[in-house]
Amino acid sequence: MAKKKTAYVCNDCGSNYRNWQGQCSDCGAWNSITEIVVAPAKATHQTNFGDKAGGYAGSVSSIQDLADIDLSEYPRTSSSFKEFDRVLGGGLVPGSAILIGGHPGAGKSTLLLQTLCRLAQSETALYVTGEESLQQVALRAERLGLPRENLKMLAETNVETICHTAQQLKPKLMVVDSIQVMSLADLQSAPGGVAQVRESAAYLTRFAKQTQTILFLVGHVTKDGTLAGPKVLEHMIDCSIMLEGGNDSRFRTLRSIKNRFGAVNELGVFAMTGQGLKEVKNPSAIFLNRTEERSSGSVVMVVWEGTRPILVEIQALVDNSSLGNPRRVAVGLDQNRLSMLLAVLHRHGGLMVGDQDVFVNVVGGVKVMETGADLASLLAIVSSFRDLILPEDWVVFGEVGLSGEIRPVPSGLERIQEAAKHGFKKAIVPFANAPKEQIPGMEVVAVHKLSEALEVL
Repeated sequence: MAKKKTAYVCNDCGSNYRNWQGQCSDCGAWNSITEIVVAPAKATHQTNFGDKAGGYAGSVSSIQDLADIDLSEYPRTSSSFKEFDRVLGGGLVPGSAILIGGHPGAGKSTLLLQTLCRLAQSETALYVTGEESLQQVALRAERLGLPRENLKMLAETNVETICHTAQQLKPKLMVVDSIQVMSLADLQSAPGGVAQVRESAAYLTRFAKQTQTILFLVGHVTKDGTLAGPKVLEHMIDCSIMLEGGNDSRFRTLRSIKNRFGAVNELGVFAMTGQGLKEVKNPSAIFLNRTEERSSGSVVMVVWEGTRPILVEIQALVDNSSLGNPRRVAVGLDQNRLSMLLAVLHRHGGLMVGDQDVFVNVVGGVKVMETGADLASLLAIVSSFRDLILPEDWVVFGEVGLSGEIRPVPSGLERIQEAAKHGFKKAIVPFANAPKEQIPGMEVVAVHKLSEALEVL
């Protein structure tokens, strides 16, 4: 018998090694290198599914000018969810491969089942399940009250069989749940391994692009919240979407990490109900569900998520520390940036909180990724430290530099208009973001430095 050829591949970056080692020398990840069995390449991996011979990215054609390429053959299809369409960049593009990940119980299968059950009434749709039985999926659809008449179902884990069946059915949409249980017969490694996930995703993506099928791949996540499998998986697909939300919250946020057909970091908000996921058309009203009794350490800020502003509340608690090393805890914000802002507050604001425990939280479980929350975070900390109750009709945003200057943020006018629409009367903003014309019902206070913002308090 021929000796099996093995290789050692990093699960994070996909680098190959001849021998096992504890740390990947390319990406620096520890204990990410696993042994795989290398199988010889066969002709089945180069199967052409379309009418023309093609490669990984679709059919092979002659050289064309960019301006002469016809875009009428690629109309977007609505997913029946406006929030889902917003995250995707306006709808579903034919031939696109979309990877959706999330923690167990977040609602990935529920969202895709709702989408396909609705679209199956007018389009041919195929749902491939590899983790659940057909009866389990049917029970979920019945519990959610979804139409079940026209959706085609298939329970299979072999990728060649799935593509052969789909080639006969010719669906416009196809869901594969999940990519971690799919396998190719040519590869001898177990499903979920680096080689199986990489080759199975490449095979399915090639099928989607050559047949103009909209493909959804469900992906698992690791314990630290990243997508499981090789990092090259995220490079193969066109869109990478994460469905976030804890089991203790009824709200789910859908965020695009990679999108070749729209803006990244776009945010869609859903509510988990007994009838499945329902879209939230006004997320600011949910995140601003404030109590009637006002307290110190609470400030409303405007964050920019993708293409729209969202009002969220940030809370801070500053208390005397009984430890030699005071705690710095940030929930929904960057931990290192909080430490930097406290140093700026001491140097340029004249407030020393080195002996205080500082806790900062973004209400509603929202993760703020931008720097526009710097000024609101500092004002919330000062409000808690001085026990000052800020008026509930104030809104704040702005980036704070290391020299204490307040830097502008993108889309400042849209943020102020969003706050005015929700009844806010006063806005503390960077000087460069001050509107040229007066906004009705809104007093705008433009500041250059942190000291000027503290004087407003």
